[in-house]
Amino acid sequence: MKVEIWSDVACPFCYIGKHRFEEGLSRFEHKDDVTVEYRSFQLDPHAAREPERDLYDVLAAKFGISREQAVQMNQRVAEQGREVGIDFRFGVVIPSNTLDAHRLIKFAGRHGKEQDVIERLFEAYFTSGRNVADHRTLADIAEQAGLDRKAAEEMLKSGAYADEVEADGLEASRLGARGVPFFVINRKYGVSGAQPGSVFLDVLQRAWQDEHPLIMTESGASGGVCEDGTCKPDK
Repeated sequence: MKVEIWSDVACPFCYIGKHRFEEGLSRFEHKDDVTVEYRSFQLDPHAAREPERDLYDVLAAKFGISREQAVQMNQRVAEQGREVGIDFRFGVVIPSNTLDAHRLIKFAGRHGKEQDVIERLFEAYFTSGRNVADHRTLADIAEQAGLDRKAAEEMLKSGAYADEVEADGLEASRLGARGVPFFVINRKYGVSGAQPGSVFLDVLQRAWQDEHPLIMTESGASGGVCEDGTCKPDK
């Protein structure tokens, strides 16, 4: 089974959804047979690499609300985060461009470190207040995840994987995604948003049943069976 997850490092519900999905997956009987691949989605491709405003001011301008309302809105999100072990610190967030962070995820995926790098990027952005557009920050994360720092730095300088990041966004639109997180299971089932773990567990079970349907065998003789309150002997 394959699960594709479209998300953005700057999306708090993607962070929450990641943890909720992992909780549902941990309860799935066949979890070892599930391959998870993260796909790129930039919520704001035009975001600055070194923004001059903090997250609250950015949200206030985007939604036409006051700064105080933006603070209150994020407090509710922080409460949801705490339920799944996430320490959101929106006051220190640097709302920077995430293109290079997505490129690093692609690079990490080629070396089996995708999951580790994604979790570290979320933590860097939402808890530590680091600029995930800064190449030194990204190189630090790569090194902490066990990747070769120099190789990561060279990749970031080269512009590699930018086309793949863009293609992922186009593919999400083709599949009907209007936002993230967006989960696609076996290219048959789609789940939008940071749903509870039980929702993901249910979809995984349905997808597994699709792949492994119960096939009734036929034999020359019929066995004894009880149905409708009556038990019939073998014939």
